[in-house]
Amino acid sequence: MEVLFFASVVGYFAATMLQTAGVALNREKLRKAAYGLFAAAFLLHTAFTAWRGVEAGRLPLANQFEFASGFAWSAAVMGLMLYGRMKQEWIKTVSMPVAFLVLSYAAFQPMEIKELMPALRSTWFALHIGSATFSYASFAIAGGMGLHYLIMLRKGHSEGETRMKQTDYMTYRLICLGFLLLTVVILSGAIWAEQAWSRWWSWDPKETWALITWILYAIYLHQRMRMKWQGKRMAWFAVIAVICVLFTFAGVNKLLPGLHSYAV
Repeated sequence: MEVLFFASVVGYFAATMLQTAGVALNREKLRKAAYGLFAAAFLLHTAFTAWRGVEAGRLPLANQFEFASGFAWSAAVMGLMLYGRMKQEWIKTVSMPVAFLVLSYAAFQPMEIKELMPALRSTWFALHIGSATFSYASFAIAGGMGLHYLIMLRKGHSEGETRMKQTDYMTYRLICLGFLLLTVVILSGAIWAEQAWSRWWSWDPKETWALITWILYAIYLHQRMRMKWQGKRMAWFAVIAVICVLFTFAGVNKLLPGLHSYAV
């Protein structure tokens, strides 16, 4: 099982390097090889996730290692689906590093399989935590697209307005998806908390930072939809907001222990 995991890490890394080289050198063969490696690494990652789930006898999302692995897997799923639909190289260029970096973070977390604590044995487990992995993946890829937009803007990209508008609009759509899923995370978490701890909300650090993240992206959507903000400032917003997502994902567990400390 560990061989599958580390093979996935290596596969994502190799795909990222080939894609970067293919884009930088404008070599189609390198980009095709990167896509093949990325798909192969995803299949290995899927096999690892399924095997761990069978070994654990549950959905493998119960601790920081498993959640990070699920986060990376979700990013890979979204990258493959978006590229399959849109056939745009910049989607691979953004999603591959996200999957690799998050899975690399997982590699530094304790990997042993543990029994679920009583509070986690709930029908809300899959919805709450599964939604969180895809929500974070959406925000992370959107942040990468925002960075890609800023790089194109700085370089004065030769493909002009069309590609930049596509990137800007896809960033917006991914943030809409991430926001919807984060709303599901917060609402299902509140219901779950009432069942487990007899209170809907406790201002636990993880809850608080999830709410801060939700408010931050609500501001983004308000400015986009009501104030008609687009382009450069929205790209910066998407990039900076990812810092809040990453702190909610990893920083809270390390620096602000609370009711969600089991996720370490």
